[in-house]
Amino acid sequence: MILKGSQRGGGQDLAVHLMRTDQNEHVRLHETRGFVSDDLRGAFKEAEAISRATKCRQFLFSLSLSPPEREKVPVDVFEQAIERIEARLGLEGQPRAIVFHEKEGRRHAHCVWSRIDAESMTARPLSFFKRKLVGISRELYLEQGWTMPRGLVNAAERNPTNFTLAEWQQAKRQGIDPRWLKQTLQDCWARSDNRRAFVRGLEEHGFFLARGDKRSFVVVDHAGEVHSLPRALGLKTKDVKDRLGDDGDLSTVDEVKRQIGERMSAAMRRYIEEAQAEFRARVAVLDRHRVAMTIQHRDARRELDQRLKKEWETETRERMARLPTGLRGLWYRITGRYQEVRATNEAEAKATRMRHAQGRQTLIEAHLRERSVMQQEFKILRQQQAAQLLDLRRDVGRYLGLARADDRPLGRRSSEVFRFKLQR
Repeated sequence: MILKGSQRGGGQDLAVHLMRTDQNEHVRLHETRGFVSDDLRGAFKEAEAISRATKCRQFLFSLSLSPPEREKVPVDVFEQAIERIEARLGLEGQPRAIVFHEKEGRRHAHCVWSRIDAESMTARPLSFFKRKLVGISRELYLEQGWTMPRGLVNAAERNPTNFTLAEWQQAKRQGIDPRWLKQTLQDCWARSDNRRAFVRGLEEHGFFLARGDKRSFVVVDHAGEVHSLPRALGLKTKDVKDRLGDDGDLSTVDEVKRQIGERMSAAMRRYIEEAQAEFRARVAVLDRHRVAMTIQHRDARRELDQRLKKEWETETRERMARLPTGLRGLWYRITGRYQEVRATNEAEAKATRMRHAQGRQTLIEAHLRERSVMQQEFKILRQQQAAQLLDLRRDVGRYLGLARADDRPLGRRSSEVFRFKLQR
């Protein structure tokens, strides 16, 4: 499973983020250990209050645990992984909270530790924690028999289309998958060996090369969004310059935007808007089904929790009744009968906890399967939209190419028309 950790402060913001049900379909606070409070906001307030007696500002260590997409991982595997991480990073015995999230048919976990050692009033050091997490991640993939991502096997083979948060937000504003955007630019780069071929390849997809204010080369799309070319290609600026040459003769971003605005027809804009509107309408239908399914699943889990709680309380009362009080209880202790009954009660309580956990896991896995089927429909719809937008972007590029042809001197166009008539 992929492990991502960070040292941080801002406990209240983190608590709100972890318990958000608008961004996650199911949220479950699995455990709070070492805190007086039994909710995240109260627990992180305690950690912050203790940290004020130290100079530590990043008093929390937040970790996310994401298993492979198609794997259904039981809770105990998450717990064992967290215990291993805790020992490897030197966070044994530190207060912690575990939260499970479910979204789009997948489940992942978050674990947050307080770094402040209450006895020494110092922060537990986390030297080289990223390297240690990568090592633990590899171990988990091998032990569970999961297919290890190439980037985890060898860092040099990591997915070149990975993107930053800023790039994701920029692409999200346009409704475009940033992985597709990067892949398109990288394909254009791989298929060209000079600037002219690269520019022609970009324009076929509705992208245009320009000179940036701070970056030597940028790409502008039909909507006016600007993308750093070296960053999208995963190359150094020097490597890009070696192939494309100096950027002094390139148009500025403002000039390219003005040309796009002048040359792009209203019809093409309407086609793109219609395609996006159609996609949004189809997504809205699926999304209504998703909301209804989420509500149904939440109700089913709430009913299960209530039933299991009543069952636990009933069995607990029955077990307590087996331990007599008064003289009879004293006699049970003298004869050793008390310890036998107590051991039996503890064994039954453990079996009940395991049965309840298995029942809850079975229900969750059934819900995850249902949600995965719907998520596949979302993926197919997004792929269809991406293909349609790709065709429209190519049409935009062809139209702009025609517009540039029409900008040639009138005499040159007339001679070409005359030559074309003679050939016919």
